[in-house]
Amino acid sequence: MAIVVWLEEVGREDIPVVGGKGASLGEMINIGIPVPGGFAVTAQAFRQFLERAGIAKELFDSLNVDVNNPEELLKAEARAKKIVMDAKVPEDIENAIKERYRELCEREGEEVFVAVRSSATAEDLPEASFAGQQETYLNVRGADAVFEAVKKCWASLYGARAIFYRVEQGFEHEKVNLSAIVQKMVDSEKSGVMFSSQPSTGEPLVVIEAAWGLGEAVVSGSVSPDNYVVDRSSKKIVHKMIATKEIMIVRDPATSKTVTVPVPPEKRDAQVLTESEILDLAKYAEILEKHYGIPQDIEWGIEKNKIYILQSRPITTIAKGAAKTTAEASGATKVLVTGLGASPGTATGTVRIISGAKDLEKVKDGDIMVTRMTMPDMVPAMRRAGAIVTDEGGMACHAAIVSRELGCPAVVGTKNATKVLRDGMVVTVDGTKGQVYEGKVAVAEEKKVQPVAVAYKPVTATEVKVNISEPTRAQAAAATMADGVGLLRIEHMILGLGKTPGYYIRSGRSEEYVDELVKNIKIVADAFYPKPVWVRTLDAPTDEFRAMEGGENEPVEHNPMLGWRGIRRDLTEVDHFRLEVRAFKKLHELGLTNVGIMLPMVQHVSELKRAKEIMREEGLDLNKIDVGIMVETPAAALTIEDFIEEGLDFISFGTNDLTQYTLAVDRNNENVANLYSEMHPAVIKLIEYVVERCKKAGVKTSICGQAGSYPEMARRLVQIGIDSISANIDAVATVRETVARAELSILLEAARNR
Repeated sequence: MAIVVWLEEVGREDIPVVGGKGASLGEMINIGIPVPGGFAVTAQAFRQFLERAGIAKELFDSLNVDVNNPEELLKAEARAKKIVMDAKVPEDIENAIKERYRELCEREGEEVFVAVRSSATAEDLPEASFAGQQETYLNVRGADAVFEAVKKCWASLYGARAIFYRVEQGFEHEKVNLSAIVQKMVDSEKSGVMFSSQPSTGEPLVVIEAAWGLGEAVVSGSVSPDNYVVDRSSKKIVHKMIATKEIMIVRDPATSKTVTVPVPPEKRDAQVLTESEILDLAKYAEILEKHYGIPQDIEWGIEKNKIYILQSRPITTIAKGAAKTTAEASGATKVLVTGLGASPGTATGTVRIISGAKDLEKVKDGDIMVTRMTMPDMVPAMRRAGAIVTDEGGMACHAAIVSRELGCPAVVGTKNATKVLRDGMVVTVDGTKGQVYEGKVAVAEEKKVQPVAVAYKPVTATEVKVNISEPTRAQAAAATMADGVGLLRIEHMILGLGKTPGYYIRSGRSEEYVDELVKNIKIVADAFYPKPVWVRTLDAPTDEFRAMEGGENEPVEHNPMLGWRGIRRDLTEVDHFRLEVRAFKKLHELGLTNVGIMLPMVQHVSELKRAKEIMREEGLDLNKIDVGIMVETPAAALTIEDFIEEGLDFISFGTNDLTQYTLAVDRNNENVANLYSEMHPAVIKLIEYVVERCKKAGVKTSICGQAGSYPEMARRLVQIGIDSISANIDAVATVRETVARAELSILLEAARNR
């Protein structure tokens, strides 16, 4: 029997010896992951201690209590821990632990601080997970202190929550052992947790949470961390949420103890990670998921600009085909608090404010449990709750992880839920969008649709999106598994109303018009949330409005396609554009932050500038909504630098118009139809010119014209380096296949030319 083993001596097959945590650390060291060195006190050493100290029978007898009786459970904890801590550890085991620590110090060239962590395992079920049930001790230094911390880890196997968990899960106390991991302490300036795949949906998105100081603040939920999302296919950061970090956990230089201190004012609202650190962490996440063959939950720290991986374990909370309902909130619905949607689903219930253990009995079946942050001893109440809302925390905090395990909707990191919500209020919690609404809100019914035939979805670096003309097609479009909506046409919604926008404005029914836009756009945004939905503002030619009620005064234009349409009309009829902007604002207030604004028929940067001024005047926060332009005129393409300088988030090529305006060919005129070609060298050069400059500036590029559905054009666009291609519903699968083949071909050609 080995009493201690170096971490590099063990791997994934050694869970019975060093538990899941120890086995994972050893495995990562052996594949070259930057893991701090250390050793493990084996599970067999722990078992030898119980038997040779003669305490096994007394210990296990003390655990035979009703775990649902809090008083009995706490008494059992106190008795069991006292038995362990009072027992004499055999001299050979004590000496081996202390000697191995001294060897670790010799390796490092100094007496090092270490973290002593618990790594439990079950004799007859080594793959069982006991994560979070036992204790961790940080900043431990000196052989005697390390030995004492190991003993405390052993005793923590009999903490109240660990006893409760084992009984609930059907594990026999006698068959659960514990290995103590002694690992060089990383004195992190930055730390956190990341998931190699989205922890609720399993999508190939790396979710990273970061805070200042040691990672205990993020794991416990005592701080709301920054949240970053990296798309694994494009290797790009697709989302950043910079939180206000109130506290951090650090090593006190004077006492060497772990203490909680306020974050310095200059760091409180600052971004924790640099862009390169975010991408480097995402790279490690992807490597670990590929190595283990399953999505991973990973703890990390950064000390002196070096990344360390501190732990990796399987994500156990990814929903398998479960329906994720969202609240069908209308424009009149009041949003009370907003945070991170940490566990999907919706629930309506009565608010119960929990300030400590004494309040847990208040939570009855289906109640909405609201607290600053959850603790392990709150789990019994969390099981009864219909939904959970916290002031602090991120996607990796205790509340988030437990809620996902329980299948309970959760919103975390709201900052003010315990102040805004009151005991007895009825609210609806949307754990997908991260919203808490006043009163009972209808829940979207799961719609059964016949998916468009997609044999499989190859993962591509180039995103494949979908074009939608009618909201009624939203579910069919979502069934294609597209990466978002590259074009949602607003004019089709307006034409379906039978009345022109001018009619609504002149009749004093502007709000009714706005609500119609919100209702229709929302159908699509809900179907794709949180994937992006780019909505094109009004782009109907005047002849299409003439037959509608209110269209009597529409001008007669010789060529409406070149006339008063798109942004040029909206900036003339500013009252209408303001109504569109109000609709976008309402959608974001409803939690549909995936909706972006796309301006059509732009030909001068002054149009983008004026449109943004109006958006600000209407109270739209341009830092929280994507704004882009259609590139469908040569003027917009050739002056793209001016648009980039003014500031925009994305561009999308409208190749139908770009082609006809570049070649002077009316695409509706059969006499010259043979001259119309999106593959004309001039059109391709304009696309290349725009993509090259946008890539340098970090502006997303897409195409939503018909040409994107042609395999030849799709391949060319991949070569150019476009970020996404948006195709019609029936062409998504074909375009995705074409894109996958094109990317593979490019990789193979590059490999051959090395």
